[in-house]
Parts: sequence; C-alpha cells; structure tokens
Amino acid sequence: MDIRTNLDRLRLPQEGKKIAMVLDTDTYNEVDDQFALLYALLSPERMSVEAVYAAPFHNNNSEGPEDGMEKSYEEILFWLKKMNIKTDGFVFKGSKSYLADEKTPVISDAAKDLAERAMQYTPEEPLYVGALGAITNVASAILINPDIVDRIVVVWLGGHPHYWHTAREFNLFQDVAAARVVFGCGAAVVQIPCMCVAANLITTVAELRHYLGGKNEICDKLITIVEEYKGNPYGWSKIIWDISVIAYLVNPHLVWTELVHTPLLTYDVTWSMRNDSHFMRVGIALNRDAIFADMFKKLASITV
Repeated sequence: MDIRTNLDRLRLPQEGKKIAMVLDTDTYNEVDDQFALLYALLSPERMSVEAVYAAPFHNNNSEGPEDGMEKSYEEILFWLKKMNIKTDGFVFKGSKSYLADEKTPVISDAAKDLAERAMQYTPEEPLYVGALGAITNVASAILINPDIVDRIVVVWLGGHPHYWHTAREFNLFQDVAAARVVFGCGAAVVQIPCMCVAANLITTVAELRHYLGGKNEICDKLITIVEEYKGNPYGWSKIIWDISVIAYLVNPHLVWTELVHTPLLTYDVTWSMRNDSHFMRVGIALNRDAIFADMFKKLASITV
C-alpha cells in the first residue's frame, strides 16, 4: 500500500463546509455519551448526523456486550424522543458481541447500514464516523465491505497516547481485534487518546448548574445524572471525554492533532511504533474551555 494514499482524507475538514457523519455510541455506559449525542445533534451548522449506532459495552452497567448495546439503543431512543427527532431508519442496533478474530464481522443492523451507507460517499467527500465506544460496529462494517475504507474518516475516542506505557483503555480494550482491524485497514483514522488529551475535558456539578441549570428539561436531566456520580464532596469532577470527538468534527482547531505513522496495536495492548505504515492523525491537546463553551451554549438553547 502507498503509505500516502489516505493523506487527502486526513487533511483537516474545511472550515465552513458541512460534513456528513454517523455516530457510534455506547450511550448507556457513561453520561459523556449523552452529552456527545446531544452536542452532535445541536451542531447542524457543521454536520449532518445521518445515523446513530448503538455500540456494545460490558461493565457494571451491563450484563454483557449485548445487554450494553440494547441498553444503549434504548438510551438513544430516550434522548431523541426528548429532542422530538424521529428514530425510524435513523437509529440502528449494533453488535451483540465483540469480534472473535480479525476476519469475521459481527453482523448487525448498524454494521450493515455503515457498510452500505458509506458507499454513497467518495474519497473527496467522505463519510465521517464518530466513534465513542468499542469500535466493533465500525470494524465489522469494514470486514463486510472493505471498499468503504476509501470513503470514510473514523474519528475515535480510544486508547492512550502512543508514548504511553500501555494502550489499555476501556473503549479499546473491550475489543482489541476490532481496533486492530480499524488501525490496520488503511482507512483515514483520527484517534483522540484518553490520558493527557480527552482526560482534560473535566467539569463539575457547580459549573453545570451555573451554565445549564434551569435552562430546559434536558439540561436539568443531564445535571441530575452527573450528580449521581458524585463521590468525594471536596475536589470532585467528572470527565466528559466523549465530547472530544464531536468537538473535533465541529471545529478541528479545538483539538490539536499531528500526522504520524499508524503504530501496530499488539495483543498485549501496547503500541509498537513503525515508520513504514500508512498515516493517521492522533490528538495531542485540546482547548477545554472553548469546547465546553460551544457545547454549553448549544445545550442551553434547546427549546423542545
């Protein structure tokens, strides 16, 4: 493969140019997914959200990846109903399990939709895939139809910086095989690492109450959910890191990235650096205040 083949798609999206995107989210997992979902829907000046996919997850909030996906699907429907957005043909159930290997897709409505939908786009006008959880649905779509590789740009919150001692992070570690498929297929990938990058997207209940409290029912619901996480009454804050993906798509200058050769993700969940692979973008820093300001302003403007 010519290592420069995906460089055009890795250029920053043009300012003032509206993009088409799909959102892949484990929405029931964490409140940051709910913020990110709403942030995307409230940014029509920049993006057209074409579909929303429910991603699998497994932690204390689910009994397994299928249960996590089903709960995320219902959570997506809940928030879209509050926004008076029709869900038929717009929200799709995703994978019921993680990849068993790097050659066999997990067939789901979400994976099939992406595998088909992406073919409507071109390398010059690609479909952006905002991924906020385990990347099983996206990897499965690529395995179902490898031709979409040249027609998508995957912007994923997953893993840690390439200099970190481990790549082990919740989104990535759930399905290492899927992450290896996405990193290794040659698609244009923008990775936003968690530690030292997205982890800077911290807010507090006091800040949320100040900017969003009493603005509308949706804002008050979000605050209530964040309050339920609260532990130590002193010095406590909540990371809302999934919004980094939406912020990059709204304005790439809010998340600083650099072009690098795609590293090899090992099954030991570490990065093995290379200098002969295709290029990708990786986030190195972000403008925390500007991102929250943009999102708060949009959330506060909700009138439904």
